[in-house]
Amino acid sequence: MSEELQSLLDLLDLERIEEDIFRGRSRSAVVPRVFGGQVAAQALVAAGRTVPQERLPHSLHAYFLRPGDPGAPIVYEVDRLRDGRSFTTRRVVAVQHGKPIFGLSASFQTYEEGLDHQAPMPAAPDPATLPTGEERLRSYPHLPAETVERFIEARAAVDLRYVDDPPFGRFGEPREAHSQVWFRTNGKLADDPLLHVVLATYVSDMTLLDSVLLAHGRGGWAVGDVVGASLDHAMWFHRPFRADEWLLYDQHSPSASGGRGLGQARIYTQDGRLAISVIQEGVIRVPREH
Repeated sequence: MSEELQSLLDLLDLERIEEDIFRGRSRSAVVPRVFGGQVAAQALVAAGRTVPQERLPHSLHAYFLRPGDPGAPIVYEVDRLRDGRSFTTRRVVAVQHGKPIFGLSASFQTYEEGLDHQAPMPAAPDPATLPTGEERLRSYPHLPAETVERFIEARAAVDLRYVDDPPFGRFGEPREAHSQVWFRTNGKLADDPLLHVVLATYVSDMTLLDSVLLAHGRGGWAVGDVVGASLDHAMWFHRPFRADEWLLYDQHSPSASGGRGLGQARIYTQDGRLAISVIQEGVIRVPREH
């Protein structure tokens, strides 16, 4: 296991300070605020610590309320909404400086057999044939060295490989509102199904709005031609998967309007099983010229 992955796992291992209250810390991000995937993953950890081990998340719905302060701890307060025979529901509020910065509702289910069908996996190249994230980032001479290093540091725990140029790699003209990345953790994880769900939640916020930027030929926050932030995030977990094995993140944007952009995605295992569905809306604004 890489040092960076171990550091991420330590970050997600929250401190319990009361029965249903947990405390977490933050790490560096590409932008000067707490990374949304981090607070979502930590909130899911907090919820999971109050649920029977045999029940795993099947969905989560979250709102990003305020920018997080990376220099201050985050307190996660868990509300036990329901404990049924098959389903368990939890609500989590993340608090900093006395104010909520994030809210999450998550539902957990005991495994059961049932009807089964799925959308087919789209075509994508083998991840082994693609450049690593670091190789691709260092291949763009227009990116400031500081920006490249921040991206590499923020994503060091994950092997994330773009199928095509990301928005910040090639911009200026609109492209299809569709993006694909392969990802897996940089090292093996324990056989804890909740941990794999938490790691996928963490990664899910890294690239989902890329497809919005592609549709408008924008490079994104890395080049400064838009400003924005995540607004809300929803995930549905359909089938078992491992976050330390290759997962295809197939993303597209059906709409952008009113200063907001919507990203939708499906995450597949390498052998073609649909593991996760994801939807996110974010604020995406073009800076005004003075």
